[in-house]
Amino acid sequence: MRQMANCPFSCVVIVLVLLSCPALGEERKDKTLSPYFFVQEGDSSTDSFPLKETGVDARINGVIAEVFVSQKYVNQGSKPINARYIFPASTRATVHGMNMVVGERVVTARIKERETAKREFAKARQKGKSASLLEQQRPNVFNMNVANIMPGDEVRIELRYTELLVPSEGTYEFVYPTVVGPRYSNQPEAGAPETDLWVKSPYLKEGSPVPASFGIHVTVSTGIPLQELACPSHRVDVQWESKSMARVSLEEPKESSGNRDFILNYRLMGKEIQSGLMLYKGETENFFLLMVQPPERVQAKDIPPREFIFILDVSGSMHGFPLATAKTLIRDLIGGLRERDKFNVILFSGSSCVMSSSSVPATQTNIARAIQVIDSQQGGGGTELSPALTRGLSLPRDENTSRSVLIITDGFISAERDVFEIIRNNLNNTNVFSFGIGSSVNRFLIEGMAKAGLGEPFVVTRPEEARVTAERFRDYVQSPVLTQIRVGFKGFDAYDVEPPSVPDLFARRPLAIFGKWRGNAEGLIEVAGKRETEEYAKTFRVSEADPGEANSALGYLWARTRIARLSDFGDRGAVAETKKEVTSLGLAYSILTPYTSFVAVMDAVRNPGEQAKDVNQPLPLPLGVSNLAVGGACSKVPEPELGLLLALFILVSSFVWIYRRWSRTARRAA
Repeated sequence: MRQMANCPFSCVVIVLVLLSCPALGEERKDKTLSPYFFVQEGDSSTDSFPLKETGVDARINGVIAEVFVSQKYVNQGSKPINARYIFPASTRATVHGMNMVVGERVVTARIKERETAKREFAKARQKGKSASLLEQQRPNVFNMNVANIMPGDEVRIELRYTELLVPSEGTYEFVYPTVVGPRYSNQPEAGAPETDLWVKSPYLKEGSPVPASFGIHVTVSTGIPLQELACPSHRVDVQWESKSMARVSLEEPKESSGNRDFILNYRLMGKEIQSGLMLYKGETENFFLLMVQPPERVQAKDIPPREFIFILDVSGSMHGFPLATAKTLIRDLIGGLRERDKFNVILFSGSSCVMSSSSVPATQTNIARAIQVIDSQQGGGGTELSPALTRGLSLPRDENTSRSVLIITDGFISAERDVFEIIRNNLNNTNVFSFGIGSSVNRFLIEGMAKAGLGEPFVVTRPEEARVTAERFRDYVQSPVLTQIRVGFKGFDAYDVEPPSVPDLFARRPLAIFGKWRGNAEGLIEVAGKRETEEYAKTFRVSEADPGEANSALGYLWARTRIARLSDFGDRGAVAETKKEVTSLGLAYSILTPYTSFVAVMDAVRNPGEQAKDVNQPLPLPLGVSNLAVGGACSKVPEPELGLLLALFILVSSFVWIYRRWSRTARRAA
């Protein structure tokens, strides 16, 4: 009788196990591509943290930053390893050089077509040669593979990249990202494209020490006296060489500083910005960069009523500090609306909900109602931005009212291009403004949404920045700085100009116009536009610019600007043509692109016998991001946890009811 009584409980346990686990011996077919938590194996012979140190030396001269990055890999185990490391970079970085250093041997990497480089690396790894492969997975996400790191080896990978610094409202910002945040994905792992597989990366749990040390040194040389220099992200030591030159380094290099963006802001005396024409005369091609200082903003006298759609991310990665910062920001944004304006709020995680079926007037009652809804959020679940964005763009609208969509998120998704496509296909006189929240946001998504939606991006790293950011936004939407912008050339043979057309300028940010030129450095460049009802025009004499060797980086920057237009934020339509042109640019200018990679191979066979073990370097969670940002495999249905728990609850309740009836029947029979 006791064995029979235990039978229902055994059934319950078995069914629960079957429901909550993948089928034994095989993975679930609908398992999604997801980040996961690192679990230390018991094998002490394998070094699970081969990356020991990242060092950065950045030199800012005028508006161009030259950045040198050194990654040190050390194998402290007793077995050979193949290391893989996912790391970030600026979305504007032009990577144009790589070396691999093993002991005293230096191998210069070559740029190759992506598949060619991958095959060359795989062949070297199989033969036991030390090799390295650098690939671009996103404009701001790179993948480093280092093969056959022998026990006791120290391998250094040296990268070089160039970046243009464009100030906004008179402030220059240099950003060096240090960690890739975990990306939410709902696509099945089986059949996922190779460029998305990096999403399945191991992460350390919240509060874990950062395994690799991080150090950075920045030299700022502007030629014009500096009025202000500050680092809001880290504690730094500043050594002043002169009024226009400073050296910046971390005050405490040993602290856990590699878990957030390094941000350095500076302003020139009198809030000036460096503008004008730069020329470079090369052996086969000549390049120019025109930086045009925008006019002062003219405040509109009669600002028409506007509609604002706020789309707020309340997913798991926003739990805690990021969501608290977002709440502060959105309260300031909504609180600054006029009663003539209308607004709506959409909250999204694995699904989305909208405050009202159509936008409501910005009365104090409606604002209080919206803030109450927002304040009740805690953060949890997936990050289904695309459906929420589609929902926001399809809300009923008044054709006589200008609409702006404001997206507030950390950007931790992998389907960035899906979002860009939705925005481009639904513009309809809608501007999109994006607000990145957190210490290490996905700037590719944040900048790309604003670019696709003809708006402006903002990044808020701390709650105290929220009010100032909200004020900047209100200034932008009230009155653009310059509209109907046109660039013309007289007597100056310019071609391949980037961008081909210039969008309206909301921020007081200089226009950056790249291009090539032929013949003599002479003639005029004219820039014209409208400032409210006034005409604006400025002329530059080409002969007054010196085509010096110091401007040799202009070729890299021009190529990166064109690639960004074609590939980073470009339309998905002409994929074959885009791939061909981007590949050609990458090979011609020796720069990293989605279709070109750097590969370095040592000639000597260093591991003739033992098979090297593959090791994925675990990544720290960005500062302020909780464990809720990382989930295991799940089905394609967003946020399956709630449905599964309800099903289990119903199942268990049914079994308990059946068991009790069976027990009573059994006792009566006895």
